[in-house]
Amino acid sequence: MPSDEHTSIELTGTDRPGLLSEVCAVLADLGCNVVNAEIWTHNARAAAVVHVTDDSTGAAIKDPKRLSTIKDLLCNVLKGFNDLNNAKTSVSPPGRLSKERRLHQIMFADRDYERVDRASHLEDDSNSRPHVTVLNIEKDYSVITMRSKDRPKLLFDIVCTLTDMEYVVYHGMVCARGKEAYQVEFYIRHIDGFPISSEAERERVIQCLEAAIERRAHEGLELELCTEDRAGLLSDITRIFRENSLCIKRAEISTKGGKAKDRFYVTDVTGNPVEPRIVDSICRQIGQTKLHVKHSSFLPPSSGSRDPPQETTMGYFFGNLFKARTFQNFKGIISYS
Repeated sequence: MPSDEHTSIELTGTDRPGLLSEVCAVLADLGCNVVNAEIWTHNARAAAVVHVTDDSTGAAIKDPKRLSTIKDLLCNVLKGFNDLNNAKTSVSPPGRLSKERRLHQIMFADRDYERVDRASHLEDDSNSRPHVTVLNIEKDYSVITMRSKDRPKLLFDIVCTLTDMEYVVYHGMVCARGKEAYQVEFYIRHIDGFPISSEAERERVIQCLEAAIERRAHEGLELELCTEDRAGLLSDITRIFRENSLCIKRAEISTKGGKAKDRFYVTDVTGNPVEPRIVDSICRQIGQTKLHVKHSSFLPPSSGSRDPPQETTMGYFFGNLFKARTFQNFKGIISYS
């Protein structure tokens, strides 16, 4: 859909159970139809880029007074009782950057990388978490080495964050070994020409890159909704999730040709797996043919998985160019549309 046919809403606030449901209910009450959206949560923060149209016209919302009302009411929802100073809402025509690119910028500006309970992370499975190291080589470059599980768009997320931090990649090597292990090594300098120069800067780079990798991690049970689109659909679906004590950790919302195709990654309110009986109940409420269980990050992938490799996974990023290969002259501040 062309950018002049919908309005972009950007949201930032403290994550809490039912937040997306409250946001969708407000949009529905204000006569806004969600045509596509991306919602991420990380380190107790939530961010979203939502594209909406006017229910009555199907076009972008341009009336300044109405846009101001939308902004104010959504900001009140985001503030809740605990986020009076940090909740933010903006309403504008969509820019040229993709929703994913903007989400990295929004969460980076929100400093989600600082809200890490490192003590509790030590109790996590160390093999499931990204590992980032930074070393200086002579006086010209800093070398960043990252290891993590492979997943779609991992390299995109890393490069976006380096760009936002104003570092330039001059040389690198990427190595993917199946879906279980992935390693990238970048030789970088700040745009001022200097390598990382202090322990505080080194620690910040590590935190920011770990956050970049974790933001998109598939956490929880993946549910896919495929049905006819209609006004208030997303509000109804998220309300059912909230009433069944589900917490939405990430969501991808899209509509095309009158059809809605949405993906939700959910846990219970404590962050644990959703009980099968609750999943069955939700499927019955929404419709067995409309809502499908796709995958759970709490379970190992089935050996009989039929999911084809995606072109955006690390093993297929730019064909197989980066598999156990090096690249050079990856310079400049990059923006992804």
